[in-house]
Amino acid sequence: MVVNEDRFFLSHRSPLALAAKEAGYDVAVAAKDTGRRHEIESSGLRFIDLPINPTGMNPAEEIRTLRFLCRLYRKEKPDIVHHVGLKNILWGGVAARLLGVPGVVNAVSGLGGLFNGGGRLSAVTRGILGVMRFSNCRKGVKVIFQNSDDLDIFLRQKVVSEKQVEFTKGSGIDLEDFRPVAEPPSGPVNVIFTARMVREKGVCDLVEAAELLKPAYASRLRFLLCGRLTPNKSGITEDYMREHCDGSYICWLGERDDVKTLLENSHIMAFPSYYREGVPKSLIEASAIGRPIVTCDSTGCRDVVEDGVNGILVAPRNARRLAEAIASLADDAAMRLRMGQASRARAEKEFDIKSVVNTHLRIYKELSYD
Repeated sequence: MVVNEDRFFLSHRSPLALAAKEAGYDVAVAAKDTGRRHEIESSGLRFIDLPINPTGMNPAEEIRTLRFLCRLYRKEKPDIVHHVGLKNILWGGVAARLLGVPGVVNAVSGLGGLFNGGGRLSAVTRGILGVMRFSNCRKGVKVIFQNSDDLDIFLRQKVVSEKQVEFTKGSGIDLEDFRPVAEPPSGPVNVIFTARMVREKGVCDLVEAAELLKPAYASRLRFLLCGRLTPNKSGITEDYMREHCDGSYICWLGERDDVKTLLENSHIMAFPSYYREGVPKSLIEASAIGRPIVTCDSTGCRDVVEDGVNGILVAPRNARRLAEAIASLADDAAMRLRMGQASRARAEKEFDIKSVVNTHLRIYKELSYD
């Protein structure tokens, strides 16, 4: 399994790898070591440090990643490789085709900024799709999508064929661990955001919405921004966060390992992302806890929220409409309860980790005997 970083593997793919190990597969994880490899190794999985810059586009770095994967596949001779994320699909797919790896799983977990140009594809994007077309165009390749928007691009550009397509609604969630919890009965209404501090995730829009609401809601609302800074070129700076977060009305919590507890102590999930998401894990977690969601009518996000049922969809990059949606939920506890219950029902129907694991084990089995 090839993943950008160890922490992403732990948050999004660990249950799949452990289920495959339990099913009898010899599982190795290749990822950039950001200091958490010991957590992966302690679970009984072999770890391989992957030289990759998850957000960079330096040609020398990209060639280094490709050469490493070629050497790795030549040495390991895997029966199946599972690439997670666009960059790993790109270079891992090429390496797998050149080395003749018999089984390939490519998991498209969102297309990111390169595909944010609407219907217009840049020369770089078209080149990436062309390389993936080359690596996918063979027997023994399955491609897993999380939303229909991404699937439509790949089918339209002939990167995949219909028979190669698989589908899961996100990475799944353990519904026994993330259980519905009643919202806190007193204090301010907590509005939580959980994601990397990247502009396209809607951080600045949420801050602007909070500032619009402050004159009327300063004592009634609290905004909790949970997530780490990132070297991504669209990353929010620490100076911006410290300038706009006062620690009482708008609070920047940084990277946390107690997201479930934070969700349990919140009332509303606000996630105004216009990034090309897969299906955001933050929204799946909020759904499982039973929280109403305010998010954008954008790729991936709309796959979690039905407008007016378990949350409110707003236009991307519209801080005023975002503020109105948050205010309407802050003012109406009955609506929060109703939408929160609908969120949990949707999580049980669509996002159970057991279903996601079973889909992957079926794919692995089919590729093992293909």
